Amino acid sequence: MTRSARVAVALLAAAAVALAAAACGGGGTKSTPSAQQPTLNVTGASTGRPIPPGFVGLSIEIKAFEDYAGTNPKTVNPVFLHLIEDLAPGQSPVLRLGGDSTDWSWWPVSRVPRPPGVRFTLTSNWLDVAHSVATAVRGRLILGVDLEADNRAVAAAEASAMVNRIGRDSLAALELGNEPELYGSFGWYRSTITGRPVPGRPRDYDPAAFVRDYSGFAPHLPDVRLAGPSSGAPTWLAKLGSFLTAEPRVRLATVHAYPLKHCTKSKVVTTGQLLSEQSSRGLAASVAPYVAAATAHHDPLRVDEMNGISCGGTRGVSDTFASALWVLDALFEMARTGVTGVNVHTVPGTVNEIIGPRGAPGSMLVHPEYYGMMMFAQAAPAGSHLLTIGAGVPQGVKVWATRASDGVIHVVVINKRLAGSQFLRLRVAGAHGTAQVEELHAPSVHSTGGVTIGGQTFGASTNTGVLAGPAAHQTVAPSGGGYPVTVPAASATMLTIAAG
Repeated sequence: MTRSARVAVALLAAAAVALAAAACGGGGTKSTPSAQQPTLNVTGASTGRPIPPGFVGLSIEIKAFEDYAGTNPKTVNPVFLHLIEDLAPGQSPVLRLGGDSTDWSWWPVSRVPRPPGVRFTLTSNWLDVAHSVATAVRGRLILGVDLEADNRAVAAAEASAMVNRIGRDSLAALELGNEPELYGSFGWYRSTITGRPVPGRPRDYDPAAFVRDYSGFAPHLPDVRLAGPSSGAPTWLAKLGSFLTAEPRVRLATVHAYPLKHCTKSKVVTTGQLLSEQSSRGLAASVAPYVAAATAHHDPLRVDEMNGISCGGTRGVSDTFASALWVLDALFEMARTGVTGVNVHTVPGTVNEIIGPRGAPGSMLVHPEYYGMMMFAQAAPAGSHLLTIGAGVPQGVKVWATRASDGVIHVVVINKRLAGSQFLRLRVAGAHGTAQVEELHAPSVHSTGGVTIGGQTFGASTNTGVLAGPAAHQTVAPSGGGYPVTVPAASATMLTIAAG
């Protein structure tokens, strides 16, 4: 059964429950106080572009990919596949395999010594596993190719192996290099003589030098779509238009976005900072000029690496339920800017891990942030449009609404305040009948477990990749000209409503 069909069935069932509850004086519906509720208008006017298929996905390090997918291309980890599909239900997911390990990996080349910064060797088996994953989920891959080695033969061999073994149909793009703004300032390897870090490029390496490198490498790569510049530095991304002009083979602009930095021990990052508007709306606003630059070149732009806190994250913030509320809001903000998708970065065993392998084969950990990504995927199906929200949204609260191509409306209310429930009456243009209610909840904003979505959970770990436990069948009927809802502190609530 398709999601649209399930929604239709659920709405019919909800209406029956509501009628029965009304006849009995209550019981089946979610009741809320009716007095002194702020009324908020969700208009029928759509804004921006429709949500593209595969909008939200994962970004995974090349060297960690088999930790997730397994090492047998004939039996890839089904739990991993389920978790990928839940972020793009009924769509073609976009999975990015890159990150720092883009420039730490290579495909061996005959009579070419292993580059000194390489610490991971791609194999035929790795490529076959990647092909199997892409085929199983009907997805497309953004694959990182080593640029920092500064060897065209190495890059060409790696890219050719990827294309030939994985297949063109499974490729979204080849991404040459990763965060080149760091090549001149961070060590690519350590000298065997001095023990000191050796950078991959001179200290004065700049965007112009990067363009020259890219222009020298691109003609040697297979004739497939290229992506870049894979940068997160504002000073570099200010030159995005010039880069796209110089590189006509780049048909997917890729940028990285982290609102908060935790790259030194002295840097303190708090829950309040992660949940602030600067970390969601501000982050999207910083990306908006790059969307405009890419659009001027008729290229899509994808934020193919994003998370809340850079440099591995901050324990007690990145790994808590706060990350779920942050990513839910940030994804909507990014969608509003017109980006074509976002890949949230996960590294196994780190504080920023979103999903991760557990000891038992096929068992996966699912951390709070994943639940926020999952609610976004449910609320913003492919082809849906964001709807305009009227004035009067209370401070500390975010309200988002979409209309799907089948007419179903989803309204998401995020209460980012750490104390105090929020009462709202939602006046939704074109909506009628009873709304189905789903809550994203945890014991506390600081919780690292116990997260539920619609009353269900993956638990401490999952062997199936499927939510477990009874679903919480809550409904709310319109009254007083709108839908009254109560959203507890540090939680989110989604209404799903049929519309005429």
